[in-house]
Amino acid sequence: MKQKTLLVALGGNALIQRGQQGTIEEQFTNLQVPMAQLARLSRRYRIIITHGNGPQVGNLLMQQDCCDAVPKLPLEILVAQTQGQIGYMIESTLDTELMHLGVSSGQPLITVITYVVVDENDPAFNEPSKPIGPSYPKETAEKLPYPMKQTPKGYRRVVVSPKPVTIVEKREIKRLIDMGFIVICCGGGGIPVIREGRKFCGVDAVIDKDLVSAKLAEEIGVDLFIIASDVEGVYLDYNSDNRKLMRKMTVAQAEKHLRQGQFPAGSMGPKVQAAINFVRNHGKRAVITHISSIEKAVLSKAGSQII
Repeated sequence: MKQKTLLVALGGNALIQRGQQGTIEEQFTNLQVPMAQLARLSRRYRIIITHGNGPQVGNLLMQQDCCDAVPKLPLEILVAQTQGQIGYMIESTLDTELMHLGVSSGQPLITVITYVVVDENDPAFNEPSKPIGPSYPKETAEKLPYPMKQTPKGYRRVVVSPKPVTIVEKREIKRLIDMGFIVICCGGGGIPVIREGRKFCGVDAVIDKDLVSAKLAEEIGVDLFIIASDVEGVYLDYNSDNRKLMRKMTVAQAEKHLRQGQFPAGSMGPKVQAAINFVRNHGKRAVITHISSIEKAVLSKAGSQII
């Protein structure tokens, strides 16, 4: 019997948790939680892993700002660098967890450097909106030389974030999944590119990884789409004493709450929109859950189900 395909989109807290410095040691330790779950799930599902890169690409930008001795690299190149960096860390940690289960030798892993096509006329190019890098107090943010935006985690640098149109390597990813590989792809939302004639050209932007993950899930026919974050699920009135965890929402209900401003653009908004896009366009189930509850979410015992 053909196994179903599970796509798990890992949030930034899969590698760096709140209050941490983000050392390599911390990131490898944090990855053990989701990777142990995915190793077990790989016995029953074909697995695709996508991931964020906000802290990592933000750190690379900060390092560039501190050094004028070498040429500056465009954002598209930094995204590519983090795809390789985080892909290696995920592969290494997952391989270790698979070895603990005694299945490593029979389970191939691969990281795919992924391009994502965007529309050069997307209005998002006129207004930076995607938070990347660390958070700052207001007083520090006001002194920094680039656009900043207030988020639930503090003030963060924002960059242009166009919507994904299609994943360039979708056929290759589908083929690898069919061959039995666990595939890590679309890291940091993919490398944003536009078409110029017969070729692709990179652009200075960052695409939301949850929206890209939903697009990939739709394009290759994923059966279950899970967004793993640092909260238990989707809450109404999250910043109040009366906040309510929504265990299940229809697409219509999720869209209504999104229009009412329940889910901020800098945090839960893109996650809910990604789940809506997947369910509406593919008719399958999406779940937003905590990074430690991926297995329970697969069984509908954790997180917020969008149906």
